[in-house]
Amino acid sequence: MNKVILVTGANSGIGLALCERLLSQDTESLQLCLACRNMRRAQAARSALLASHPAAQVALLQLDTSSISSVMAAAQEVKLRYNRLDYLYLNAGIMPNPQFDVKAFFKGLFSSRVVAMFATAEGILTQKDGITPDGLQEVFATNLFGHFLLIRELEPVLCHASQTSQLIWTSSSNAHRSAFNLEDIQHQGGTQPYSSSKYASDLLSLALNTHYNKQGLFSSVICPGFVMTNLTYGILPSFPAFLWTVLMPIFWFIRMFTNTFTLTPHNGAEALFWLFKQKPESLDPQAKYHSLTSWLGNNYTQPRKMDIDLETSEALYEKLLQMESEVRKTLGEKQKKSQHALGSS
Repeated sequence: MNKVILVTGANSGIGLALCERLLSQDTESLQLCLACRNMRRAQAARSALLASHPAAQVALLQLDTSSISSVMAAAQEVKLRYNRLDYLYLNAGIMPNPQFDVKAFFKGLFSSRVVAMFATAEGILTQKDGITPDGLQEVFATNLFGHFLLIRELEPVLCHASQTSQLIWTSSSNAHRSAFNLEDIQHQGGTQPYSSSKYASDLLSLALNTHYNKQGLFSSVICPGFVMTNLTYGILPSFPAFLWTVLMPIFWFIRMFTNTFTLTPHNGAEALFWLFKQKPESLDPQAKYHSLTSWLGNNYTQPRKMDIDLETSEALYEKLLQMESEVRKTLGEKQKKSQHALGSS
């Protein structure tokens, strides 16, 4: 039976690298669905995949996880197309308006904490968040809440007691407990919305296992390591090209001393690809599966315990359920007004 795989944020970087790796292993029995915000880039990604795998089944889906209406419409489309989803890769994410502390960066570059600085961005990176048309914090909506709504909407095709399905979150080494506040889950009052959203995804994955494992749905979290993607380059948009030329040899040199510098999207997708080959019920719900690369360039996956607890994960889950209820109520009111307006006309 064909396995149906939906990947959000699949038009570039780690998401696209995962799709390439999946098709390289098995072209005939996989149905891939690339769920992307920008359909022009999605079409280019699909064309690239089909160029190397002409027999592959690769579909596209319009999805902007920052938009509630887009998530709802995309979920309806998925349920029309497929009677089940085997894998849902929750990979889409943003880090808008990054503020980079150049002074702290160069100070750390020649210190003993250089590896940790690159691996976690702690101490050198903050962001200025935005507000979506739905009135939500942009990073929270894109990285977490949109995915949560998508899961809830796709329950009919994800939950099958006779067979297992798997949720796989792309988290980050930048997911710090210190950036997350249960009383401010949207991170309205902080300067690290990306870190907060990724820590929240770690918590949510644990809660989802608590509530959905009996229905055959399992959730796991991965860390891709330090990867050069559009998101990474976007952290330093004003860097001149020559500086990247200088930094890249330094990154490759550092990789000789740490396995977290995966550097390429192919390497960063290692844990995502590894989880595809595992039995989800055998995985540790409190572990984050890290993509690692040896100094010789060998890729492997290693589980590491997350800094999370059941009480906080459950509290976050309840808050998200409350937000979902409010969102559905608002959508219902809008639909009634729209129907009334049509009836009046």
